[in-house]
Amino acid sequence: MLVHLIDGTYELFRHFYGLRRFTQGVDKPSGAVVGVLRTVLQMLEEGATHLGVATDHVIESFRNRLWAGYKTGEGVEPALLAQFQPLEDALAALGVAVWPMVELEADDALASAARIAGENPATGKVCIWTPDKDLAQCVRGERVVQVIPDFLALVGDAADGYPGLAGIGRVTAARLIGKYGALEDFPATVLGERRQLALLFKNLATLRTDAPLFGDPEELRWRGPTAGFPDTATRLGEPRLVTRASRIPIR
Repeated sequence: MLVHLIDGTYELFRHFYGLRRFTQGVDKPSGAVVGVLRTVLQMLEEGATHLGVATDHVIESFRNRLWAGYKTGEGVEPALLAQFQPLEDALAALGVAVWPMVELEADDALASAARIAGENPATGKVCIWTPDKDLAQCVRGERVVQVIPDFLALVGDAADGYPGLAGIGRVTAARLIGKYGALEDFPATVLGERRQLALLFKNLATLRTDAPLFGDPEELRWRGPTAGFPDTATRLGEPRLVTRASRIPIR
């Protein structure tokens, strides 16, 4: 069994801004939603059988309570924000498992889904479709999880809104982690009074893997669109999606 996990937030952003290259900046109300649906349909047409999509239904998460500067929805264009709910509804109508995250982030959902699917002996491989470096935490080679959270705690992550420790760059961070391992194992003298701040940043960078998304990866098997998909496609102004979906064999 090959399980595909898709970062719906990234896909929505990608299609929203990609579409602008062809519309002279005039945003179609559902243009990005249709783009994501086309991407998912293409994956199904090419043989995907088990897949799930995670979205940031609410941009903020529990991490905003831990660090005031953590990323928020500020600056995200209203025309883009308005397409999250329609995307989630459309994916559900297509018959695809979708996880709209509120207290956690889409990345946490992907990490949780990867853990659940990866622990099932029937799963041959889990593919996470995202460019987000945080998801490297889910990569397991010889059952060793990468130390990405420790690295980001030291150097910071501008995209997520926390700065890391002043004076520690990528080279120094890599050297320290290579020498001492996880932050918790650093000698007290290495970070001094900044140790607690580093541990806070590591907490921000660490993905949660305990979201109760599903019990068995078989629940992610695509069994065809729901009866409501034609109406959904019509509302999106793209009835041709129904034809594409109807031609995909149920595997």
